[in-house]
Amino acid sequence: MLILLEFTLPLTNPVLKFLLILVIILIAPILLNKIKIPHLLGLIIAGAIVGPKGINLIERDSSIILSGTAGLLYIMFLAGLEIDLADFKKNSKKSAVFGMYTFLIPMILGTLAGLYLLNMSVPTSILLASMFASHTLIAYPLVSKMGVAKNKAVNITVGGTLITDTLALLVLAIIVGMTTGEVNAEFWIKLGVYIILFGLTVMFIFPIIGRCFFKKFDDSVSQYIFVLVMVFLGAVLAELAGIEAIIGAFLSGLALNRLIPHTSPLMNRIEFVGNAIFIPFFLIGVGMLIDYRVFFNDIETIKVAVVMIIVATSAKFLAAWITQKTFKFSADERRLIFGLSNAQAAATLAAVLVGYNIITGENASGEPIRLLNESVLNGTILMILFTCTIASFVAQKGAKSIALLESSDADSEELINTERVLIPISNSETIDELINLGITVKSKKNKEGLFALSIVDNSSTDASAGKNAQKILNKATVTASATDNKLQEILRYDSSIVNGITSVVKEQKITDLILGLHISKGISESFLGNLTEGILTKCNTTTLIYKPAQPFNTIKRHLIIVPENSEKDMGFPFWIIKIWNIARNSGAKLVFYANKETLLFIKQLQAKQSIECEFEEFSDWDDFLILAKNFYQDDNLIIVLSRKDEPSYNKNMSKIPSYLNRYFKDNSYILIYPMQASYQNASKIDYKNPTLLAPLEKLDELRKSIAKKFKWW
Repeated sequence: MLILLEFTLPLTNPVLKFLLILVIILIAPILLNKIKIPHLLGLIIAGAIVGPKGINLIERDSSIILSGTAGLLYIMFLAGLEIDLADFKKNSKKSAVFGMYTFLIPMILGTLAGLYLLNMSVPTSILLASMFASHTLIAYPLVSKMGVAKNKAVNITVGGTLITDTLALLVLAIIVGMTTGEVNAEFWIKLGVYIILFGLTVMFIFPIIGRCFFKKFDDSVSQYIFVLVMVFLGAVLAELAGIEAIIGAFLSGLALNRLIPHTSPLMNRIEFVGNAIFIPFFLIGVGMLIDYRVFFNDIETIKVAVVMIIVATSAKFLAAWITQKTFKFSADERRLIFGLSNAQAAATLAAVLVGYNIITGENASGEPIRLLNESVLNGTILMILFTCTIASFVAQKGAKSIALLESSDADSEELINTERVLIPISNSETIDELINLGITVKSKKNKEGLFALSIVDNSSTDASAGKNAQKILNKATVTASATDNKLQEILRYDSSIVNGITSVVKEQKITDLILGLHISKGISESFLGNLTEGILTKCNTTTLIYKPAQPFNTIKRHLIIVPENSEKDMGFPFWIIKIWNIARNSGAKLVFYANKETLLFIKQLQAKQSIECEFEEFSDWDDFLILAKNFYQDDNLIIVLSRKDEPSYNKNMSKIPSYLNRYFKDNSYILIYPMQASYQNASKIDYKNPTLLAPLEKLDELRKSIAKKFKWW
């Protein structure tokens, strides 16, 4: 029996509707990118064409509105999730300043324009101005895709968005209350209490819930659904508190920021699904609101639209320009700020629809007098189209320039290619944690420098040994692929594990070695001695020995024990880079324990990093009980050790296994053996020399220079 599909317009068949939207998401960016139109704008234009005010292929029904709302909340959540919290805290005052600029300037100009150019009442003019003050981070996915989401200007703009949107929506609530006669002492008390309760719940309760969930459930599907639940829960709680849902989604992202590392498989899934489905649906939905016919049918609408576009764009540009001058940003950073803050969509739509639905009376003919009339409603749609267009082009131009500049200042191609991380694996229970640690400590741009090694005893008669080893390697590859990293598998038959590892290290020119300890077992008293006699004496790579007692993303702090004279070791720059990467990619706080001189040296380096750190003096390696008292369940201990004859070597390091078993048996820890050269060569390096101090502030450059000077293979 043939089933005939009805092709009546607008399309009602859900399969056809969904197919058409997917085709638009696929084709529109491809076609428009050829004529240099940003894909975000391409989706908005496509939505205008197929929408009810275009050729009417798809109606903007509840399903489109639901998907679009989800997409908008997703954008705000991603903005909170991807923000660098250390930078965010560091630049919180700058964000507050920009937030006030981008709120007050549009409010002043908008109110004046409403009063004197459009002859509106005071409440209507203020409400109109609040629409200009708010903005939507439409261009954020574009900026994030170009790899500049952590730029200082982006962080400041995102932080300022939270401020200006909150204030603009508060103005909306006040104007609506004044119009309906509900603004009184009770109104202010309720609003204040609800907002405080909401903020405390999201920022303090959400992380606790998230940490508990991620500890107990490692299923990728469950983790992703949990994230979605937290996004929409935050949005619902925001609405219950009397503020816009987008604020709740953004704060949910901030709350879960440190629980979802930027290099993790979960983060990769969140970005992928958002960019593929949720965000395109939102952009298409915005496009469906655009009515090109108003250009020809209503002169008043054109007048209102022109005034709104000029005032909104000028105000946001002025705010971006003043911010640039205040903080001495570059022209490209100003473009980023303006591009991110100029787009009007979410809060603007909310305000205009609320104002349109408020009827203040009737005219002589009996028609309702609205707080915001139809001309403002249509003018808003045109303003959304124009501002989103300008924002996309400007943000793209600024992001491109900054991305090129940052790439020239980042790790050189030579350095990226020389970083090669080897992870020997034998236990399927620790694979995920070891691979994730490898991804966390390596350079972000190094996508092909990961190696997984599985060794099979060549004297074994077990025919299944090779198959089991390959299965383990396959699992490791899947884990790495989920983070968009390529893992090179190495299956080796050898007489011993030590020989296998050391041979692969030399053959593959490995720079970093990650070894795993069983989760449920302690470290034997002879472990470090055997390891030293075995692998460490034959390999002079930076070696990390990891015992994962809990998921790496649930760790709040990393306590790093640094021995005296570590800064004089040849391998110091190499392991400190790994520590910086851990902090950047996990967002967890670093707490350094070392003597006064070493701490001072590390502080000088940290001052150039956007990393949250604390520093505690510590020199008595016999008194690990002091550390145990400052150690909490969700902390990770990192101990920097040393090979013999290195400047930082301490004989008490042999006691580390007993300390770990006594005080930290149930906790995660990492033991680091710095890369070594011969002592003769290492002694020739004076890190206090002014000629080396400058490059040391850029550790990647020092790493490159040392790698060239010393050939340790």
